[in-house]
Amino acid sequence: MSKIEMKNGKLIVPNKVTIPFIEGDGVGAEITPASQMVVNAAVKKAYNGEKSIEWLEVLAGDKAQKELGTPLPDDTINTFKEYLIGIKGPLTTPVGEGMRSLNVALRQTLDLYVCLRPVRWFKGTSSPVKEPNKVNMVVFRENTEDIYAGIEWKTGTEEAKKFYNFLKNEMGVTKVRFPETSSFGVKPVSEEGSKRLIRSAIEYALLNKLPSVTLVHKGNIMKFTEGGFKKYGYELARKEFAHQTFTMEEYAEIKKEFGEDKAKEKLKEAKEQGKLIIKDNICDAFLQNTLLKPEDYSVIATLNLNGDYISDQLAAMVGGIGIAPGGNINYKTGHAIFEATHGTAPDIAGKNKANPCSLILSSVMALEYLNMNEAASLIINALEKSFESGYATEDLASFMDNGTALGTKEFAERIVSIM
Repeated sequence: MSKIEMKNGKLIVPNKVTIPFIEGDGVGAEITPASQMVVNAAVKKAYNGEKSIEWLEVLAGDKAQKELGTPLPDDTINTFKEYLIGIKGPLTTPVGEGMRSLNVALRQTLDLYVCLRPVRWFKGTSSPVKEPNKVNMVVFRENTEDIYAGIEWKTGTEEAKKFYNFLKNEMGVTKVRFPETSSFGVKPVSEEGSKRLIRSAIEYALLNKLPSVTLVHKGNIMKFTEGGFKKYGYELARKEFAHQTFTMEEYAEIKKEFGEDKAKEKLKEAKEQGKLIIKDNICDAFLQNTLLKPEDYSVIATLNLNGDYISDQLAAMVGGIGIAPGGNINYKTGHAIFEATHGTAPDIAGKNKANPCSLILSSVMALEYLNMNEAASLIINALEKSFESGYATEDLASFMDNGTALGTKEFAERIVSIM
């Protein structure tokens, strides 16, 4: 089995590469083989058989629980550590009770600090907005901190009482309105965690010659966590990327000292010089703006919870989460897991109805990450051809003019046939 290596900050990818995968729960058993069929065909065609992927299954979720008595075996984590890159189908995440999210556990254990969510519209797909073609953004969502750190205590437990007593007696907190029935959670946001996420977003924007990075936050309310994220972003841009960026913080300073006309002049000058514009938006205003003027945004850097909301809303604007890909990446170590962004959909599991596009497009992200761009392009082009001609799985086809619904397997076979 041929492994990917990280040397001097670069991935070394063998021609015949082994990629571990988690099949996933629910519809995972259908979308995973469909996605692998498409990827295998694209790699074979793009490189005339000189490159190939060997798929190595590792267990997690329901299958792991049944076979090994644990939903996330150490062997699975160790295999991802060893092979660097992985693909993952959807895993069950109970609401309210039960085990913690396996998705979050994988991200935290492997320190996959960037959740990368590119969002774009495909011609032929239906959208609830008038001009979905204007939606073309890449979301960098911080993946290891914020309230997703899982630091919380349930109401009525000794831990919750102890935490409240600490807040009240040690910290002088008096703003817990109903302490006897309150559960508590902690929202850690660090300078290091924020800056490495924002640094990755800025480097991505510069590499791809994109016009802006927007820091999305709720700093007007959460001043030291969300507000800190905004502060760290501007500090980073001005210190590490001073010659390549122009920040709206600088704009505000120029406006205050020299007037608005001078600030506008400097902004215009920066854009003409091809500098990357670093700006910020309060989260609720940003969500509104993505509907009103999505063309104003390209790369988004944000904290964990905001990123969850933002990426799902953007996905809905271009046709739904069924065609929204995602990757979880540590750019320093090279580790990455690319995944379907939707749930396990137990209501349609086993019925050959599931849309495999999220996992297919996440696999495209993996191909691009491994510098197999030719194979990635073949898949993207084939998907566009299929959607434009009205062929898709039922969830998409039912909203298309003259749409033809295909089963999961049949859709994958069609993509291969027109590649």
